[in-house]
Amino acid sequence: MDSDHYYFYNSFNYRFMMFSVCGRIMSIRNPGNAAEMSSSKKAPVRKAADPMDVVTATKQQPQQARAQDTFELILDTAGRLLDEVGLERLSTNLVCRRAGLSPPALYRYFPNKYAILRELGDRLMALQDQAVLDWIEEGGLATDTFEDSVASNVRLQERVNEITRQFPGNIYVLRALRAIPILREVRMASSEMVAENVADAMIANGHKASRDRLIASARLTTELAYSAMEMVLEEPSRDAHQICTDVSTMIVTHYAQLTG
Repeated sequence: MDSDHYYFYNSFNYRFMMFSVCGRIMSIRNPGNAAEMSSSKKAPVRKAADPMDVVTATKQQPQQARAQDTFELILDTAGRLLDEVGLERLSTNLVCRRAGLSPPALYRYFPNKYAILRELGDRLMALQDQAVLDWIEEGGLATDTFEDSVASNVRLQERVNEITRQFPGNIYVLRALRAIPILREVRMASSEMVAENVADAMIANGHKASRDRLIASARLTTELAYSAMEMVLEEPSRDAHQICTDVSTMIVTHYAQLTG
């Protein structure tokens, strides 16, 4: 290499090294400017999926006995896994492994775990709703004294608590219906239907409040009853009967003073 080329080569290397050092100093002093110098183009921002777009409907209902057995196995396994691992860790792969099924066998009916949770939620709500409707039909609201009303409400509360306790996944299914936006409609539709039936029955039994007021109160007292239920199921060491009595007393007191 001749002297001119040698001098140019070393001068270029020197300037390149100085530029690199300066760039590092600038990045320490001002990371934002350094990032702008290193690249003028930004990586494309990937739009997050809208959680409300997640499909929660069951793909199809089983028609044959064997298919029905598989369908029920999936739901029962998912419910029991909820008791073991909780809501966050539940997955379709985990359900398949525990049930001894291939993923295609599960995906034939359920597109994701939220569809499984929805089916469980629909079933639990249906059982709870029927218990309330049966209680109304049996005369649960047709009481003469405050004490009779409390005792009647205690019977309903304990009946619904037991239905929920026996249901696979029980408290976790309720939490999913409350916490996951795409599943809330299941619980809200159930609550609205029950509230309307309670309001109509109370009016038929002579309550003077308006139907709208009674529906709103029924929604409110349903939430109170759910809170008491969660307490009973989550803390089995507590006196379940006393909790049911206390919450029933609150509910009956509320309706006794309700006007308008």
